[in-house]
Amino acid sequence: MKLLGHLYPKKIRELYSGLLSYNNFGYNTEKFLGLSLIFITLITILLSYIIKTYLEIPIYISFIIIFSLLQIYEYVLLILHADKIATQVEDIMPDALHLISSNLRSGLTIDQALILSARPEFGPLQKEIYKVGKDITLGVPIEKALTEFGSKIKSEKLQKTIQLIITGLISGGELSNLLEQTAENLRQQNIVEQKIRSSVAMYFIFIFTAVAVGGPILFSLSSFLIEILTKVLAEVDLAENLKTALPISLGQVSLTADFVILFSIISLVTTSILSGLVLGLIVKGKEKAGTKYIPILILITVAMFYIVRYLMGKLLSSLFFF
Repeated sequence: MKLLGHLYPKKIRELYSGLLSYNNFGYNTEKFLGLSLIFITLITILLSYIIKTYLEIPIYISFIIIFSLLQIYEYVLLILHADKIATQVEDIMPDALHLISSNLRSGLTIDQALILSARPEFGPLQKEIYKVGKDITLGVPIEKALTEFGSKIKSEKLQKTIQLIITGLISGGELSNLLEQTAENLRQQNIVEQKIRSSVAMYFIFIFTAVAVGGPILFSLSSFLIEILTKVLAEVDLAENLKTALPISLGQVSLTADFVILFSIISLVTTSILSGLVLGLIVKGKEKAGTKYIPILILITVAMFYIVRYLMGKLLSSLFFF
């Protein structure tokens, strides 16, 4: 597995190494990349044959596209999982800092206060708090231990908080007061962020509904209308003198129903991808956070497209003899 992992360039291996560290994965980077390469290759081969069967796209083209998309999607999933851990840590951090401050006020040393504050309810923060306390017990300077702690979690808020605490310690501030004040500021910041999220919830609902429901219905109706017109006009056979008397001219329809369906699917998938990124920007303030909405939107829009087409066919079959 490690040999396969070495097929990736060094910069990519270093990038994945940092992401695996943020995600608390115990895998060796090369081993993880080797397993990932085998898994993605097998899925790509399967999907390439399926696409070739239905869309008649050359297998080497679909292989390159699918393989690249799966690699990108895996990378984005690692980033999203690291961001999820960071969000959990940011939500728990005020309570953890408050508990550490209370332990310090009760007369415990900094290492004891940290070790006793490593509670299971703190989730991913428990292990890191315990490690900081253990490092300080072994003689590591508190500034260095806190800096290493901040580098283990992909959270800009955590890193700024630790930097603020270190600056306060260097300037001679009392650690318990620093932690208490920092915890209160973080609580206020979290409350403001929650209010902002609730205020933009209506935008999220509107965009999701428009993309997942409105778009597929309009595209399915349009494709069905094109299919009807194509079949009806193909059967129209007017006399030559009647054609010249009409104020309009009826020519051959070159737009096929298959082309319209393919165009609709491509448009729906593209819209789902862009809308997912917009939803991530609205909800989390980061476009990449919307990546998790993209598969759901694609699945819903494509399914809705074919469901509406099927229902329209059943309703109008008696009129147009489909």
